[in-house]
Amino acid sequence: MIPTRFRRPLMVAAAVLAVLSLAAVGTVMAMAYGGQAAPAPITSTALYGLPLAFVLVFVLVIDSIAARRRAGNGGGR
Repeated sequence: MIPTRFRRPLMVAAAVLAVLSLAAVGTVMAMAYGGQAAPAPITSTALYGLPLAFVLVFVLVIDSIAARRRAGNGGGR
């Protein structure tokens, strides 16, 4: 279980990583359209950032579901 004090910073980090990765994808596409090759750090951010953000969000969602089940807040369902 992820401690409560780390959940919000992890959510913010996942959102920032996703936005930066999407910007990197756009930059790579724009540079390719212009006939240039994108620098390696931008390409790496585009390739690895979105999957990493997705995995981080997936872990946070699974942890949230597990925490709700442990707390017994099923709402009578």
